[in-house]
Amino acid sequence: MIGVINYGAGNLGSVMNAFKRLGVPARFAAGPEELTGAGNAGGGNRGASPFEKIVFPGDGHFAAVMKALEETGYAEALREWIAADKPFLGICVGLQLLFDSSGEAEGVKGLGVIPGTVKRFPGRKVPQIGWNQTAARPGSRLFRGLPENSFFYYIHSYYAEPRDNAVTAGETEYRLRYCSAVERGGLAAVQFHPEKSGEAGLRLLENWVRA
Repeated sequence: MIGVINYGAGNLGSVMNAFKRLGVPARFAAGPEELTGAGNAGGGNRGASPFEKIVFPGDGHFAAVMKALEETGYAEALREWIAADKPFLGICVGLQLLFDSSGEAEGVKGLGVIPGTVKRFPGRKVPQIGWNQTAARPGSRLFRGLPENSFFYYIHSYYAEPRDNAVTAGETEYRLRYCSAVERGGLAAVQFHPEKSGEAGLRLLENWVRA
């Protein structure tokens, strides 16, 4: 079972529909305790999470989303999940919040599970909206079996800049060449929206599910 984090963002229905098309069981997490297993054991002890994999999709302002995660308890639950190297997929803001900080919200800390920061695209023509090619790194599990430089759907004004480029699984060009996908153990995240990217997006989601 795949757990989808619902913190009030939009586009969550598109993610659920994508998994439905793939025939993959998925449901919204009822709360952070379902990630930690705290709600599945008696006496206050932690049991097993009902989820094998977690998806953190969404859009919105870095500070607002981070505030929602902190207030609901999802922030620490996600850190624990990722620290345990359990399968995780971040989408759009779900990628950006993995980093230490963002130029969109000075002074606001991200989840801090990938060293680095998030920066605004240079120039006045932002956000990037629409289809763009993504160059996959050789050996990437996410892009396995996809045509070289496949197109995916993007909408964002900020891009991730990891401190260690070894986590970069895909790169895209818009104003500059930037990291648009990351992979590290059980952790994966993409800046684009696979749930809105047609057959290529569905194949990427299926790759993640089957990995």
